[in-house]
Amino acid sequence: MKSSSNLKSLLKNIDRKGYPAYKNTQGTYDFGTYFLSIDHVQGDPFASPSKLSIHVKGRSAGFPASFYDTKYKQVALCDHLTRLFYQTLSKISFRAKGSGKSGLFSVSKCGQQVLERTACTINPSNGDISVHFEAGFPANGRTVNARELDKMLFGLLPDCVSSSLFYKNIDQKMLESVIYLSEDQHTIRKKLSSMGLVAFIADGSVLPRESGISQKPLRNCVKFQSPDTYRVSFELPHQGMITGMGIPKGITLIVGGGYHGKSTLLKALELGVYDHVKGDGREFVITDPTAMKIRAEDGRSITNTDISMFINNLPNGKNTVSFDTEDASGSTSQAANVVEAMETDSSLFLIDEDTSATNFMIRDELMQRVVLRDQEPITPFIERIRELYERYDISSIIVAGSCGSYFHPADHIIQMDQYIPKDITTAAKDAAKDFPMVSLPEKKHPDPCFDRCFNAGNHLKKERKIKMKTLGKDAFSINKDTVDLRYVEQIADTEQTTALGYALLYAKLHLMDGKKDLCAVADELMQIIETKGLSTILDSKYVKSNLEISHIPVILLTAKNKEEDRAEAYEIGADAFISKPFNLTVLHARIRNLLKYKERMARDFKNQIVFEVKDLNYTSLDEDFIQRAIHCVNNHLEDPNFDQAQFADEMRTSKSTLYKKLKSLAGLNTSSFIRNVRLKA
Repeated sequence: MKSSSNLKSLLKNIDRKGYPAYKNTQGTYDFGTYFLSIDHVQGDPFASPSKLSIHVKGRSAGFPASFYDTKYKQVALCDHLTRLFYQTLSKISFRAKGSGKSGLFSVSKCGQQVLERTACTINPSNGDISVHFEAGFPANGRTVNARELDKMLFGLLPDCVSSSLFYKNIDQKMLESVIYLSEDQHTIRKKLSSMGLVAFIADGSVLPRESGISQKPLRNCVKFQSPDTYRVSFELPHQGMITGMGIPKGITLIVGGGYHGKSTLLKALELGVYDHVKGDGREFVITDPTAMKIRAEDGRSITNTDISMFINNLPNGKNTVSFDTEDASGSTSQAANVVEAMETDSSLFLIDEDTSATNFMIRDELMQRVVLRDQEPITPFIERIRELYERYDISSIIVAGSCGSYFHPADHIIQMDQYIPKDITTAAKDAAKDFPMVSLPEKKHPDPCFDRCFNAGNHLKKERKIKMKTLGKDAFSINKDTVDLRYVEQIADTEQTTALGYALLYAKLHLMDGKKDLCAVADELMQIIETKGLSTILDSKYVKSNLEISHIPVILLTAKNKEEDRAEAYEIGADAFISKPFNLTVLHARIRNLLKYKERMARDFKNQIVFEVKDLNYTSLDEDFIQRAIHCVNNHLEDPNFDQAQFADEMRTSKSTLYKKLKSLAGLNTSSFIRNVRLKA
């Protein structure tokens, strides 16, 4: 690691040279209280800005450990620090002059939702803070203007870092309130299911927004007040007693006249899967985290999806158990969206009549009499909604303004009257008795098939260059393929779209092998993100980031022979680097040594009296795996029924992968590993 004075000297030496001279600045520099890392240098002043990061040791940052001892607190803390850094950084952006993007400072701009981002991360074991941002390196034309970069990095940036990333220098009361709010929100979210609820809206919440393009709360509007029949209370650790409307599990219908707040309430529930910042008005609008907004999506593509629960016996004889189309209709797309939500284990569907396909939602009694059931391929949602709840434990909240047919199956009916909710269940049910109820199918439909396996990485791996591009919140593209997300209404930030793009790319390159179904792929992807962080999936060149193979030694046989090539190979996870031409005897000897080393590590693990995993030199991914495995077994020391299946389930992996990894890393099969950990507890 170099000192800041080395960077200063380097800048002086490259001043007024060609712009590529900036490449020499890449590296990490010690600025005393923090480290500045220049991770990537832009090719010219008009290209995408350079990538930089700040790293502050935990003992210097000084944030209390109680502020980051859980995942949700870490997210809240990092979100707050990102906002502080953004505020200070935006004040100094373009204070340095030059052509193109010269002088730019940029970091993630947070909205009303509290989201996990790679812009700011904290190491929960020691409190180290890392912040990633962009800077436009100054130039005159395409000539280095190092004096202006000196001004940026030595004159402007240090004050930003000092005022936003050190606990002693920030508003500590404000940060405390952020952490306390996250604890209160987590408390409600954790208690929802046990109280038989799918959502909660606190009394006094402000649901309307300033406008269709602003997420800020509307001033001087009607504040939310729960009807007495649905009022519940929570005792929160910091806010104390809080009351509001609890929406029970089951089928809830929200009705009312136009512009009375039906869709506003549903929109708040859609975004209730996220925590919101203080002052947003929706801080205590909390929804089941698996809630999915379901809508029609004309023109979407559908691949190998079982929509037979809703669409069957098509006139053209097309198979709907494994349905494919590049241009789905409204009803077909909404059927696919429902089934895909079931595939992800969603427990709550959110549906607005305005964005649904009418023929998918309802076929009234008169139409049923005229067009017989065996003449209609579509089984409307109303005929399955009760089955979805009773058989699959999936609740539904539906906004309706023109069709009363859902009064019959609804468990709860709420009328929005000038933004005030009223319980009209009894009155609506009484009125519905005078109207015929739609007939239901006589037979239960078989469970949908979710056995969708894809082998998607081969053509990508052959590409010389893979380009991922984000198109706002609406879409992302991987090379020439575009994924349209316009109708995924719960996406709240463009950075989520970017993360989805990289997640799909990573899954295609590393996880989709034609054997694992999409749920297994998603589970493994989430496991990698949770154990290694979101940034792991952003760099798909890391050869050992796949949990299933990370324990297998990797030897790179290559024609490259420069020292920087060797260094890069080890940085991306290779265990050995052998240049061509090579001697087979040397290769065999290296393989034997690696295998002996793995055996010695496994033997050392078994011989440890007290587990010290860090002493065994595992890769970071394997170290995380072993630590979690030990922790998992320790959590079940007194459970005689704890077995291999439960162990694999809690480790979020298959039994075969669990066996292979434990055998390789610890020299023990699954049962022996459980016994070994219990004996040492």
